[in-house]
Amino acid sequence: MATTETTPGAPENPGAVAPVIEPPRKRTARTPRSTRTNFELFAWLFMRLSGIVLVILVLGHLLIQLYLDGGITKVSFAFVAGRWSNPWWQVWDLVMLWLAMLHGANGLRTVINDYAERAATRAWLKALLYAATVFTVLLGTLVIFTFDPNIS
Repeated sequence: MATTETTPGAPENPGAVAPVIEPPRKRTARTPRSTRTNFELFAWLFMRLSGIVLVILVLGHLLIQLYLDGGITKVSFAFVAGRWSNPWWQVWDLVMLWLAMLHGANGLRTVINDYAERAATRAWLKALLYAATVFTVLLGTLVIFTFDPNIS
C-alpha cells in the first residue's frame, strides 16, 4: 500500500492526498558523507572572485599602459625593464598571470569534465592541462622575478 500525506497549506479537503516523493539525491554506501568535499563549490567561487579581480587588473593594466603611459608605441625592452624594476609592477603582473592561468585552467577543467565521455580520456586531458598550467605559471614567475635588464 502506498503511503500518502495531505498536502500542507492546501484547503481542507479530506480526499486530497499527495504521494510521498523520495529525496532525489539519496546517499548510498558508495558516497558516504565523510568523503564528500566542497571542491566544486570552491572552484565555482574561485571563478567568480578571480573573474572580478582579473577584470580590475586587466582594465587597470590597459588604462595605465595605453592611456597614461603614452600608448603601445612606447612599449619596448627598455620600457619593460623599467617597469619590472619596481616591485609593485612585478607583483601586479604576477597576480595577473597566476589568476589568469588558474581561472582559465579551472574553466577548461570544467569543459573537460562536461565533454570528455571516457574516464581515461578525461584523466589524460586533465593531466595535460595541469602540467601545462604548472609549467606556464612557474616559467612566468621565474621570468618576472629573474628578469635581467642588463642583457648583453
